Amino acid sequence: MALTVLALGGCGRKGDPIPRVRAAPATCSIRWAAFRVLEVHLPTQDARGGKLVGVEKIRVFYLPLGAVRPTAQEVLAHGEVVLERSRPDLPGPGGVVKMDMRQIGRPAGWIVVAALRVGNVIGAPTEPMAWLDPLIG
Repeated sequence: MALTVLALGGCGRKGDPIPRVRAAPATCSIRWAAFRVLEVHLPTQDARGGKLVGVEKIRVFYLPLGAVRPTAQEVLAHGEVVLERSRPDLPGPGGVVKMDMRQIGRPAGWIVVAALRVGNVIGAPTEPMAWLDPLIG
């Protein structure tokens, strides 16, 4: 009988059964590599400063011109997704992605880019960049 109690006492997992909450990715950095070609540098850390395991998607958000320059959070909250790239077409953390924006036929406005982890955990958006009217180019 004592052996049965010992056997039952050693069963099961040890530690917290609740999975850790995934931290959002840190902010990407972006720049224009060429006319209408956006270069996105993926972050290497999460928002808490820990090592970033991976990025599932990156999204480009667009918001039309208004009276004032919007904040990054305003573009993220009120803008529309105009371009998205997801795995397996993404490099690992710290990698560079070039996104061809020539097919985006939106009028002048603002764009931001945000990285997402599994479960649509969205990272902080980049600073807004001006999007020029496609008729200019």
